[in-house]
Parts: sequence; C-alpha cells; structure tokens
Amino acid sequence: MRLKSLQALCLVSFFLADVRDGLGPFLGIFLTQRHWQPNDIGFVMTAGGLAGLLATLPAGIVTDATRHKRTLLLLGCALITAATLGLWFFQQTLIVGMTQVVSGVAAAFIAPVLAGITLGLTGRQGFNRQMGRNEAFNHAGNMSAAVLAGACTWYWGTGSVFVLMTMMAVFTAIFVLAIRGSDIDHDAARGLESAANQDMPRLPALLGNRALMTTGITLLLFHLANAALLPMLSMRVAAQPGGLNPGLYAAATVVISQAVMIPVALWTSARAENSGYARLILLALLLLPVRAMLAASFTGTLAMVPVQVMDGLAAGILGVAVPGYIVTLLRGTGHVNAGQSAVMLMQGVGAAFSPALTGMIASRYSWGVAFTVLSVIALMALALWWQASRPFAPRTA
Repeated sequence: MRLKSLQALCLVSFFLADVRDGLGPFLGIFLTQRHWQPNDIGFVMTAGGLAGLLATLPAGIVTDATRHKRTLLLLGCALITAATLGLWFFQQTLIVGMTQVVSGVAAAFIAPVLAGITLGLTGRQGFNRQMGRNEAFNHAGNMSAAVLAGACTWYWGTGSVFVLMTMMAVFTAIFVLAIRGSDIDHDAARGLESAANQDMPRLPALLGNRALMTTGITLLLFHLANAALLPMLSMRVAAQPGGLNPGLYAAATVVISQAVMIPVALWTSARAENSGYARLILLALLLLPVRAMLAASFTGTLAMVPVQVMDGLAAGILGVAVPGYIVTLLRGTGHVNAGQSAVMLMQGVGAAFSPALTGMIASRYSWGVAFTVLSVIALMALALWWQASRPFAPRTA
C-alpha cells in the first residue's frame, strides 16, 4: 500500500537528518579541539563542498534515469557514514580532506533522489503536502539528534557524536527498505505527465530557462551568506577559553532552528498554492541579512536564540517552497530532478565557498567583520530575487 511507503518515507527523512550532513556543526568543534585553525577548517569543508558540486548535476540526471532510487539512497548513506567514522581515527589534513570529498559526493545524490522518490509516490498534486511532511520529519530528526548529541557530548565528549550518527544510519537503511519499490512511479518521479518526452535532460535546455537560472543564482548568494553562519558561531564559542561547552552550544543552536522549522515547513506546504512560491521565497530571503547582522553585533550566548529562530524560519520555508517551485516550473519536461540538481549545484557553489570566505575574514580581521560581509551578500540575494522573479513566478503547485 502506497500509504505505508509514504509513512516509511517520513521516517527516512527523520533518521536521514543526522546522516546527510555528516558531523555538521560538530566538525568545526571536533577539529578546533584538535588545534586546527579556522582558515584550515574552512578550506577542508570547502574541499568537500567542491567535490560535491562535481556530482550534483549528474546526480539529478541519474535520478531521472534510474529505477533504483532506493539503492542510490542506501549507498549514499553508507559512504557518508564510513567517511565520517574515518575522521575519528585519522586527523591528518589529507585524510580529513578525503573524507569530506567522499561525503560531499555522496550527499549530492541524497536530495534529488529523495525528491524523486517523493514525486514518484505522490505525483505533482500531492508533492507539496508530502514535502512539507518530509521537511517536518527531517527537522524533527535534526532536533532530536541535536538533543542527543548535546547530552552525549556533555557526558562523553564530542566523539560520542560518531556513534549517534552510525545508529541513525542503520535506522535510515531499515526504513528505506520499507518503501515499496513498486509504489514508485518512475515517470511521475521525473515530472512526466505523458510519454511524449522520454529523452534525458540537455544542459543547454536547463541553462536557457531564465526562471531556473535566476532561482539558482539567488540561492547561490543566499548559501554563500548562510552556510558558514552556524559552524562559525560554534567555532567562535570553541575558541573562547572558559566559555560554554562548545558541543552543548552547537546542539542548542541546532535544536532552536529545527524546532522552528517543523511548523514552518508544514505551514509553507499549506500556503504555497495561495501565496505563491515567489512570495514565500522572498520572505525567507528577507530574514538572512537581519540574522547575519545580529551575529555580527552581539557575541553573548543568548544572542544566538534570535539568530537561530530566523534560521529556522528561512530554512523551513525554502525547504518546501524551492522544490515545489521547480516541480511547477519544469512539469511535463521529464527533467525535474535534473532541474532540482542544477539549482542545488548553484546553491552548493555558495555553500562550498562560504566557510573558506568566512574563515579567512575571521582569521585576518574578526568574527564581527566576517558576519557583516555575509549580511551584505544576503542583501544582494534579496535584491536579485526582488528584481528578477516577479515576471515568471509560478503561483500554484
């Protein structure tokens, strides 16, 4: 029964939350505690992001072409888990860089495959609602993992996060296998509404889609400003002697943002048809400059509460609105997942360079200057979307 597959998909989203990003904000803390410098950490994280970029567009094309989406998801999770566990045993620069490269390539496949499975199970009409549920479960998984990680690092140190992630990977695999392969309509998963367009996507067709490219460039700037904020906030705490336990701080930041994302994702999935995707994306973009300026202006522990609340609002909206926007934009083409990956590729460019950019500025000047620069970049993303999106923004799913 397809309902059981959808329920299993929600649970995949829950447990996958702690697997997809590897150590996430704990990576900076783990390496800082082993006497790594912020710029070195930033460059290693960037190396992983750049490797993932090379796999992003092929990941979408493969997702459109394959009927083995569950196998791809299982393989990606296994590679990320193995690479992350390697960090515990080896902290040499070359090996750490290699683990991030492997994780980045594997993670590039997860988002388009998960979106393709969702679209294949629900069709276009049910996609928004299920994506809202997926995102809500994903954020609940992130929040639960952060609470557990915070408690574990308090009692046993940062190394306990490795054990927690491995357990989450095992449960992810169990529920991926619970999704019935026969329930996935692989034509619907590509966005096909008829058998008229069975060809594979061509890069010029994607590059020639003005709305798709504008979305990608806007999100490139957004993630260039956003990706480094949370890990750099955690690193700023880790670098301060006698401050709050950095592992506990990182867990708290994740819990706050994820708790906000859960209702926001559900609200966005319900509002997308009436409000329009462009307006919802604009709302998310408005929040980032304020968030970055708060991080630049206030260094106290409590300042991270509004910073992470705004992160939850923006991420909760974008996690549902952007995939829904692209499904609507490319419906009937059979290239939906390639289009998703094209946008993810541009997002990834911003996210990959964000840690290195912020780390260099923080090392040469200060954390405050670094966060101010991120705020300016966020304003550029907002201005671009405001000027360019209105003529072609789809309003409904």
